[in-house]
Order: sequence, then C-alpha cells, then structure tokens
Amino acid sequence: MDITGKIHEIFPVQTIKSSFTKREFILLDDTNDQFPQYIKFELVQDKCSLMDDYKPGDAIKVYFNLRGREWINPKGEKVYFNSLSAWKIEPANAGAQHDSPPPDFSPADDDMPF
Repeated sequence: MDITGKIHEIFPVQTIKSSFTKREFILLDDTNDQFPQYIKFELVQDKCSLMDDYKPGDAIKVYFNLRGREWINPKGEKVYFNSLSAWKIEPANAGAQHDSPPPDFSPADDDMPF
C-alpha cells in the first residue's frame, strides 16, 4: 500500500529491550480540507534511518504494510493491535510524470525509425 502526504511530526528512535529499535512519524493527509487525517506510521530496526533526510512539512510518499496481531493481556482478555509499518519513503514527486519531453528531445529529428 502507499499514501502521499506531508510529514507532520517525526519522533526520535526508541530502543526497546536493548535489541529492538522503533521510530514513529505522523503523516498529514489533507486531501480533504474539512477532515484532515493525521496518520501514525512506524519504522522498525534498519528502517528507522529512512526519516533521517526528512523534516516536518516535507511532502513524501510512504509505502507500508498494514499489520495486526492478537495479544492476551494479564487479565486473560484478548486485545487486538494494528500498525502501519513503513518500508520505503520517497519524495512525493519522485515518480512524477512530465508533461513535456526532456530538453534534448527533438520531434523534428529525421533519424526516427518510424
């Protein structure tokens, strides 16, 4: 899955139980001005560094997996958790299509094979 938006907030890397690292960030999806969405993503382990080159306000495209798990709490009750686990981040315009040809393209070039 993927989504495009602006970085609202980036949290520091957290180390959990000395061997697991996690970093969260908030993406603002304001495609609907009346109901903006603040979506929390997580990066884990080696993916934590993906946010190092970004700052709040940057427009990015986030590729992520939707994950869910079941947990039995100490009272014996089932509890369910969902997470949005980001695995790739790129500037929002990285794959943008251009409306005009590259500057060195010449439509009058007679070497065309057709």
